[in-house]
Amino acid sequence: MNITTTISFSVRALMKNKFRSFLTLLGIIFGVGAVIMVMSLGYGAQLNIEERFAGMSNNLSVMPGSRSVGRVSTGAGGVNTLTLEDALAIADECPNISYVSPLVSTRSMVIYKSTNWPTTVQGVGSDFPVIGDWQIDAAKGDGRFFSEDEVHAGLKICVLGAEVYSQLFGGADAVGEIIRINRQPFTVIGVLAAKGQIGGFGNRDDVIMMPYTTAMSRLLGKVDSSINQIQLSATSTDALNAAIAEVTELLRRRHHIEASDGSADDFTVRNVAEVVSLAQSSTETMTSLLVAIAAVSLLVGGIGIMNIMFASVTERTREIGIRRAIGAKPRDIRLQFLIEAVTLCLIGGLLGILAAVGGAAILESVFKSRTAIPPNAILIAFGISTGVGTFFGYYPAFKASKLNVIEALRYE
Repeated sequence: MNITTTISFSVRALMKNKFRSFLTLLGIIFGVGAVIMVMSLGYGAQLNIEERFAGMSNNLSVMPGSRSVGRVSTGAGGVNTLTLEDALAIADECPNISYVSPLVSTRSMVIYKSTNWPTTVQGVGSDFPVIGDWQIDAAKGDGRFFSEDEVHAGLKICVLGAEVYSQLFGGADAVGEIIRINRQPFTVIGVLAAKGQIGGFGNRDDVIMMPYTTAMSRLLGKVDSSINQIQLSATSTDALNAAIAEVTELLRRRHHIEASDGSADDFTVRNVAEVVSLAQSSTETMTSLLVAIAAVSLLVGGIGIMNIMFASVTERTREIGIRRAIGAKPRDIRLQFLIEAVTLCLIGGLLGILAAVGGAAILESVFKSRTAIPPNAILIAFGISTGVGTFFGYYPAFKASKLNVIEALRYE
């Protein structure tokens, strides 16, 4: 028998039991659909990370590192080792750094009239929107970011993130309005354009920004000049390594750290590439774990196919005997049942892909989760389907090809 005839026999056999074939397909449909949906969520998260850091490849972050106090390690961030003077010194003494912004942060309840909302309040410099690629949303009033003079003056002004604006004002004009943060009045001078959510980074729009001088004196009540972070931008991507070296050398000198005697830095300089790599690695690990969990349903679907194929072999024992008696070889019988199993899986894989596309669209529209089906997902789905059909269909096909012709003809 040629392959065309074998395929024809296989398809007709499947069509004789449409409902049973459909039930068998369900396991493959759900398995393939679940795997592709999980892959689309992971791929969407990676695209979000790339978009967030697009145009920020020359950015640096300086954060407090661990230091020892009386031979006891305080851990990362245990002691705030960065100061405002450090940030100002970097701006003055590092030629490969173009923008510098100190950063202090706190959580606070914000009140506007009868509405309140808990959010993150960040004290930053006038260079921060350039470093972080923040834009003022012109559609929400004639707003602006605060200037360097306003930072030095410590004015009680602020810029709202899109989420805070939505929760407090709900679409009304916010520019010029007075909100209360920690019972103190602040004037809104602008609303930031939305940036959306990113897995692992929270909602970037749930934030209020104000001059760091104002945040330190009015909200944090600082009696010293310690800050949480220093955000930097190198003059170019090519100058990134030189900028890191300059900042590291300057802070070691200012913090009286001698590398020659083995003293550890009490700060950490990170570039965006490291942050992106770490975030993508975490996303890939989580996606792989979820794909492995979703693949369990494919295993269940494969077992279902094996059961159905065994039942089909039993029901068609006499047919197998007749075909063998008129000249069919064992490999013809084996190939026919194997094609039936693979055909079921390929159809299930195709329907699973369609289900995944629809499910991903629902997730994106209803739950606002970024989804994007990877370019290789379709090939992976068909590869998985073919593999499952071949693996779980081979043994029933092998058993069918080994039936004794005389016993098969006598089977009732």
